[in-house]
Amino acid sequence: MPLHLTKVAYGAASLDDMRAWFANRGKVARLTTRYLPKRFEEIVPKDGEPGGSLFWIHKHQLVLRSPILGFEEAEGGRTNIVISTQLIQVHPRPKRAHQGWRYLENDDAPLDLGAGEDAGEVLPSDLAGELARLGLV
Repeated sequence: MPLHLTKVAYGAASLDDMRAWFANRGKVARLTTRYLPKRFEEIVPKDGEPGGSLFWIHKHQLVLRSPILGFEEAEGGRTNIVISTQLIQVHPRPKRAHQGWRYLENDDAPLDLGAGEDAGEVLPSDLAGELARLGLV
């Protein structure tokens, strides 16, 4: 069971904005972070098994994920998180915003949307938060 990361899609006004960011980047993208995650070995794919993903937070909800391909050294002692530019839509799940990245256990990760499924519009963050507080989502 892989471990995942979460990150806020800072500056994205919509899911279409997020898709546009990755549309012309090729097959991989690199996100620079200050530190290599201590649990990186639980995230990277190994021996044909799937690795973890970077789940994107937009409007206080996990909405998309990008498979994590690995980690590499970057300038200045920093680390690049190497991700696929493939964005996979997931069933929206409330998630508070945070700085940087955070771990997400596999059991807490939302499921991918199936073929033909549509999540519809993302709920407004205040409504999603209230529904989550009530245990309804």
